[in-house]
Amino acid sequence: MAAELWNRVNIPFPSAVSSVRVHFRQTTDVTVKTLLVENEKVLKLLRSELLQTEVRVVYELLYILNNSFRGNKTYKGLQQVEQCINRLKSMKLDAALQELTDLCPNRIQRGLSVKAGEGDVPSQPFLEWLCLKVLGGAQLMSCTLSRCSRAFTLSKQQMKCDEFVVLNVVITSMLSRLWVICRGILVSLSALYQKLLKLLREVADAQPMPFLKDFTLPADMTQFLGPSDESLLTKKSAHIPHAKEHKEKKRKKSSVKVKNQGQMRKVKEDLGVAIERRIVLDTDLKPFLTAFKNFTKDKSVPPGKHKSDKRQKFKKQMREATSFTDMDTHLEEMIVWCKSKKMKKEKRLLSFLHLKCQRMKCLEGEGYSVQRKLQTFRQEARWASSPQGSAPRSCRSSAATRRNAHLRTRFHSLRSRFRYSAVRAGVKKKQLKRQREKTESSVSGLSGDDQRNRTTHKATTSQTADRDNQDDIDDIFASVGL
Repeated sequence: MAAELWNRVNIPFPSAVSSVRVHFRQTTDVTVKTLLVENEKVLKLLRSELLQTEVRVVYELLYILNNSFRGNKTYKGLQQVEQCINRLKSMKLDAALQELTDLCPNRIQRGLSVKAGEGDVPSQPFLEWLCLKVLGGAQLMSCTLSRCSRAFTLSKQQMKCDEFVVLNVVITSMLSRLWVICRGILVSLSALYQKLLKLLREVADAQPMPFLKDFTLPADMTQFLGPSDESLLTKKSAHIPHAKEHKEKKRKKSSVKVKNQGQMRKVKEDLGVAIERRIVLDTDLKPFLTAFKNFTKDKSVPPGKHKSDKRQKFKKQMREATSFTDMDTHLEEMIVWCKSKKMKKEKRLLSFLHLKCQRMKCLEGEGYSVQRKLQTFRQEARWASSPQGSAPRSCRSSAATRRNAHLRTRFHSLRSRFRYSAVRAGVKKKQLKRQREKTESSVSGLSGDDQRNRTTHKATTSQTADRDNQDDIDDIFASVGL
């Protein structure tokens, strides 16, 4: 446990005096002054409003995404970043550094101490305890940097798949800013640690009171963190090896500018007056122009030929592609080409297939068998490069398929209605036809004898009616006496 004393959140404070009186010289004055400058830099970074704003953004994002993104890898990476921030707060590094500022003498006190030859400085136990705090803070900043990089990578992978683009843009920007701030704190802690060791040696020589017995302080921060963080602690830029070349180029450019200015001064031209320029007409340009016309005629290619060649090449690449990874690269090239040629329809279809290809590529990377999907995807990609005829079902959007299904069901219902009404009309016609046939058969089915009896019956009835009428008339006339 003694070897990992720096890794504790609450390092036990030494039960000894915090300041001692030592022989104060000019070198001690310079050491304390540089220590206070580096200490102020670290405190300024830890208490900066920029850092507090980014920490609040992390808290707000985790609060908002708690329910919907609980199983997401990017969310878990943000949680690890939050753990590092909370540990930095709980270790109270800023309070320890503020105590160092209070114990060190200020400018006036240092001047008086130099004149008197003695002065109060932080004691050896306090400086060793503070060195442990600084080492723990540096290790925590290194861990925060690695967590930020991991969460940034996960968020960038989601953006490549076009998932939660706006959210991932916010996350990546926040993580990049937080990474830069943490790296600045790490560099400042490294410089502060060197100044602490320098003052610790002087105090230990004057008033030795060792506090750490089972743990030795490392001589350098890079030795403590390891070679992986060595590049983070260097402030040198990557363009320093070429600084001399850059300076030489600047000098050459400046000399060329001076020469040009000298030449411009020799030429006296009034910029407010139009200057006539003479054109040399001695050379005959007709042969050159005719040769150029012939060259352009010979080399001219029909405008549609380039498109057809590119499409044929793309179709050939799709046939020869053996995985979705190859298809992904070919689709990206084709989308860029369609965008340059302003082929909006082809670009839209290929972008839809590109999104589908990325999802299938993820499944292919996880070990799933996607050969059957690969065959159908080749046909879809070939059709999308030159869309002619009906589109495959997989290339249609969900809204279009729903609309087509709705129209299809509506057409089927109307057709069934018409069919039912036609059947009913046919049944009625058949019934009427049967009734007519029955009546006609009943009329035609009467025998000839019945018809003769009917005619004779009618004739007899008419004769009897005539006779009755005649008898009645005779009786009337007889009663009168005629």
